[in-house]
Amino acid sequence: MQVVITAVGPDNVGLADPIIHFVTGQGANIAEIQMYNHDEEALFAMLLRVELPANELQAARQALTEIGQLKGLSVRVWSPDERAESPRLAICVTHRTEPALALLRAIRDKQIRAEVPVMIGNRNTCQGIAEQFEIPWHNVGDERGEPDDELIVQILDDNQIDYIILARYMRILPAASCWQYAGGRIINLHHGLLPSFPGMRPYHEAHASRMLTYGATCHFIIPELDAGNQIIYQSTFMVPPIFKLDEIIRQGQEENEPHCLVEGVRRVVDREVQLHFHRVVATE
Repeated sequence: MQVVITAVGPDNVGLADPIIHFVTGQGANIAEIQMYNHDEEALFAMLLRVELPANELQAARQALTEIGQLKGLSVRVWSPDERAESPRLAICVTHRTEPALALLRAIRDKQIRAEVPVMIGNRNTCQGIAEQFEIPWHNVGDERGEPDDELIVQILDDNQIDYIILARYMRILPAASCWQYAGGRIINLHHGLLPSFPGMRPYHEAHASRMLTYGATCHFIIPELDAGNQIIYQSTFMVPPIFKLDEIIRQGQEENEPHCLVEGVRRVVDREVQLHFHRVVATE
């Protein structure tokens, strides 16, 4: 089975060796290895993607967790095969309700084979949706909407989350959070066509450029914001030259963005695509 190992913690010497030694000692086939030193944050991060027999997963998880404790690292051992029939999703939101609502309806209607044990918001705008679908709700934001990122990680771990869905969650995840769930586990909906229109106001920028085609992008998250090679799915719509910006935004938010998120998540859950060396590839 495919296994993704991530290790994150304060930068130091000799952090990677014991993890790699354990993996190779188990005879695992290493398909991907990446290591990062974020000097400005004094952060060490490593990702390994390996192949292990299914009956060795729990023992490997326990051994690598113990190595992490000895080295001061947060180690996660995850396999997309472990709950392949119904992966566990955490939906993170801010203000826009339409994408999360569309995703929950798609799951309810069996269009997407998954379950949602938790919703997380930095504002309470979407709490009613969680209550409608009887999903536990956590507000992790302060009075300004600034999230407690460590609390988010704790909630994700407590709920054994497989994939994190950023359904118009309008905060940037810190590098440490990105690498703790690296390997194609964080899926973001961006309300513009990447790479042409990144940032917070893609509709406005596209309109200022006199574009007639608008769209949304569902992509895997890596630390580089809105990078272009991690695109899972894009959906577009065209408008006549006389369309006003307000109507373009309405059509995008209410129709196009929800569709984009649902199809992007479906492709990942159905294992049609995966992230490999920071690029989206089709699975065999």
